[in-house]
Amino acid sequence: MTATPTTLQDPHGRPQPTPPNRRARAVMPLAMALLVAAAAAVLMDLAYPEVGFWPAAFAATGLLLLALIGRSVWGAVAVGAVFGLLFFGLLVSWTTRYLGPVPWAALTVVEGTLTAVGIIPLALAYRWVPRAAPGPVGRLLLLPGLVAALWTGREVLLGAWPYGGLPWARLGITQADSPLVQTVSWVGVSGLTFLMVFTVAAAIEAIRTGRWRRPFPAAVPAVTTLMLVLVPAFPTTPAGTMRVGAVQGNGPSGYFDQRTVGAIARAQGDATGPVLDADVDLVVWPEGLDADPFQTPWLAEYLTGISTRAGAPLLANAATTAGGNIYNTSFLWDPATTGATPQREQVQTHAKRHPVPFGEYVPDRAFYTLLAPDLVGLLQRDYAHGTDVPLVTVGGVPVGLAICFDVIYDEVIAESITAGAELLVFQTNNADFRGTDENLQQLAVARIRAVETGRTVVNVSTVGTSQIIRPDGSTLTGLPAGQAGALIADTDLRTGITPAVLIGQGVSAVTLWGGLGGLALTGAIAWRRRTPAVA
Repeated sequence: MTATPTTLQDPHGRPQPTPPNRRARAVMPLAMALLVAAAAAVLMDLAYPEVGFWPAAFAATGLLLLALIGRSVWGAVAVGAVFGLLFFGLLVSWTTRYLGPVPWAALTVVEGTLTAVGIIPLALAYRWVPRAAPGPVGRLLLLPGLVAALWTGREVLLGAWPYGGLPWARLGITQADSPLVQTVSWVGVSGLTFLMVFTVAAAIEAIRTGRWRRPFPAAVPAVTTLMLVLVPAFPTTPAGTMRVGAVQGNGPSGYFDQRTVGAIARAQGDATGPVLDADVDLVVWPEGLDADPFQTPWLAEYLTGISTRAGAPLLANAATTAGGNIYNTSFLWDPATTGATPQREQVQTHAKRHPVPFGEYVPDRAFYTLLAPDLVGLLQRDYAHGTDVPLVTVGGVPVGLAICFDVIYDEVIAESITAGAELLVFQTNNADFRGTDENLQQLAVARIRAVETGRTVVNVSTVGTSQIIRPDGSTLTGLPAGQAGALIADTDLRTGITPAVLIGQGVSAVTLWGGLGGLALTGAIAWRRRTPAVA
């Protein structure tokens, strides 16, 4: 029995247009497509830490695209919903660690629904581009390019909306430990996502058109694959070293941890012991302290003692009050220049740009209180959004900052680099997610940032995993989760701005609006021609 081909062909095997008013065949029935979408979601989750099997990202992308080919709008929504709900449900399952299933379910449903809607344009691209541009260039370049742009644009949109978005599940992040990671220094995370999807989509089209044995079709995905594998990292310029002591206190810093007054500061101070005699230039503590040191004399005295004994400024973090607002604030405590009890205006500070919605503040509090009063009531204070430059200067060296989830926002990292940062420090508190994949997922983003910017990254957590990461993405030194200790290392300082920093946000904007504009244009051309699509 001969299988029915999905592409109409002439006697020489060349694809031919389908009869008028006949829609292109789907690669698979809808029921099978839903199962394939579920498999793609599981594979995609395996590409992120803790498993971190990066090739799975390519397989998952290919399966999802195949499930979308030939789908109607509602069929695409169904495929997208299965993929989005299952993928996000697996990826952010760590949100259940303390607050239970309600926040996890809410986040999963929001992100899964947005994913389902965002996948509709991919199905339309597979319907319209073969009608608008049925030749080899259209099938092997324009279609993969549009699909890649629409996929990347969907990530950009989910990373910006609603309430600041969640740019946590970007495809490029899966390559943090892969041979492809150096590409991110040239094109940024969005650019890497685009190239990955383009490569997969081009390979699919080369096979679907039956032309993969010919030079041009085979060369399209091969060229992007070689680019991903062989392009070296963009070189930045060495500018000396800074000896850093980064401290992981492993104290009771979770939202619901039972603790006595000063327990977090004491845990950090105890773990700082090895740093005190190490002749460091900077001591780094992670996100979070017991109180506002500018309004709490005992904490100010404690920080002064640590800094004085280390003979170096202390970069720490706490919730602080200024102008009637509460900020998640990193500050450079340096009594050698400000005195033992500095005033806030004497200290270099940076306030977190993107407080976590429903974690650090409640947007539209009155509305959500009606929906979940008990959960909303747990969060008694709302952090304000910071506006200052994410940078402090240590001994004349600019040091870029990102506080916890701010590391996932491109503009925060880019602003610190363009302001002159020669070293990056990321302070975080993962205590609310002990024993989950969250800290490793965040660490993967930190590794991507090191390569993207060509900078050493000091990623320090309250409870782990803390690492100092070289500009090439390799680990200089680290501490596992759940272990108190200190990392002491001579960190490379670098100058120079990578192409990724210069164009990264532009790539995101171009893929979002260019993808939508390209889809509208091909839809208009396909409608005018009224030529049925090739399957």
